Amino acid sequence: MSENVRRPVRLEVGVENWPFTKPFRISGYTFVDIDVVVVALSDGAHVGRGEAAGVYYRGDDPAAMVAQIEALRERIEAGLDREDLRGLLPPGGARNALDCALWDLEAKRVGRPVWALAGLEASRPLLTTYTVGADDPEVMAAKARRFAGARALKLKLTGDAVDGERVRRVRAARPDVWLGVDANQGLDRDSFARLAPCLVETGVKLLEQPFPLDRDDWLDGLASPIPIAADESVQDGGDIAGLVGRVDVINIKLDKCGGLTEALDMVRESRRLGLKVMVGNMCGTVLAMAPAFVVGQLCDIVDLDGPMELSSDRTPATIYEDGCVRCPPEAWGDPAVADR
Repeated sequence: MSENVRRPVRLEVGVENWPFTKPFRISGYTFVDIDVVVVALSDGAHVGRGEAAGVYYRGDDPAAMVAQIEALRERIEAGLDREDLRGLLPPGGARNALDCALWDLEAKRVGRPVWALAGLEASRPLLTTYTVGADDPEVMAAKARRFAGARALKLKLTGDAVDGERVRRVRAARPDVWLGVDANQGLDRDSFARLAPCLVETGVKLLEQPFPLDRDDWLDGLASPIPIAADESVQDGGDIAGLVGRVDVINIKLDKCGGLTEALDMVRESRRLGLKVMVGNMCGTVLAMAPAFVVGQLCDIVDLDGPMELSSDRTPATIYEDGCVRCPPEAWGDPAVADR
């Protein structure tokens, strides 16, 4: 990272609330809105911004994130780079918001878009999953039909006896799509064994986080007929090696790992260890999706539909067309865009 990024900056940090269009249910939780932390770093000529929702199941809420950031205000405003930041804050939402703001600020200072700073080719639209929250089977099937443009769906399951019917109804409604399921830690070995034949029958291509994050040992010797992705079980790069031989895919989320810098390192480490990579999100606006969209350029599976659950997005908004996601350069990370 260039030395000029260490110049003093002015820090602004706040919390915003974004309502959902309707309650969204996963295993153990129902969400009606989301609070996000927004960071702005200004050097007087340029402004870099970042957004983070944190990791709800780890108590990484907006109040905690703001407290972490404010505790470092003097150090942040004195000037720091992304490697400095990784030494100051643990993985999580606070570091994510600051890290993404630093990327955005650097792009504007040096006149190069973030994708170029990351050593990537120009970004392209990405096929993304559209998420169907856990509900009655026919309600889920109806939502799947409403996602007429979707070419990939991800179903939230809860570990109860209705899961199989949920999958069957959605598959009957949308026989044409790539289909994955996300248990959000809701299964055990017995419920997995009961569900697995249905997943094979319906052509499910991915099972995300079937077991609780403290029971990764249940994955040992599982011989799953469906590829398994780790989500809650992998927070940052230090968790990847312990999942080799247990899962097939690593789900990288910037809120978990602490930003774009760590996420790019996780892609490289996962590939080195022979694992596929997926990028996901903890929901949020286009300001959170845009850095994840950069990571998605390197991923096998993309799950960046978070803004679709919101009543509204920022302007310019995340773009969903023909089953793909695209983040307009005006949203984040483009030096040609005037600071807002």
